[in-house]
Amino acid sequence: MVKVKICGITNLEDAKSAAEYGADAIGFIFYRESPRYIPVQKAADIIRAISPFVLTVGVFVNETPEIIHETVKRCSLSLVQLHGDETPEFCGSLNLRTIKAIRVFKEEDLKPIDAFPVEGILVDSYQPGQFGGTGLAINWNILKGISKNRPVILSGGLTPQNVEEAIETVSPYAVDVSSGVEKEPGKKDREKMKQFIQIARGTI
Repeated sequence: MVKVKICGITNLEDAKSAAEYGADAIGFIFYRESPRYIPVQKAADIIRAISPFVLTVGVFVNETPEIIHETVKRCSLSLVQLHGDETPEFCGSLNLRTIKAIRVFKEEDLKPIDAFPVEGILVDSYQPGQFGGTGLAINWNILKGISKNRPVILSGGLTPQNVEEAIETVSPYAVDVSSGVEKEPGKKDREKMKQFIQIARGTI
């Protein structure tokens, strides 16, 4: 069964709803330039108030190891997601459970994937000057031959309307959604969230 991550959580109500609807993981964005940025203490408070059986993921962009480790400790994060220009060497040096995001525009962008010593690879759409959250979908056909040596998490422009087709085309380990289930940046539409999770769960 495909796993589901709801990213860009900024408030307790959305976090609880995501968990209630069956999300496997929720993501908190610690990149200050993001419209879905959340302060570390607020994320820590939310995480303490939700089910311990939901994985919590901290999203970082070109952050220092010191800040990443401190945030993981303060929030008791399950995993970190590196969404910037981090190298394989940087990822390996953290000694943390890590997901590396790769922005994909063409098939050649997938070549470096196996070089990263991480627990999972997240593929996102490429938009110049942006590190994610574009709301744009990848050409899923490019991903048909993607290496499955590690779990592949599909992101980028997913919605309740297209997630079934995306899963059927790519066969990912998990799907990751943020803007596709929002009323506005950082505020989730709970009906869309519920629908997205139900559709993803029903797709084999």
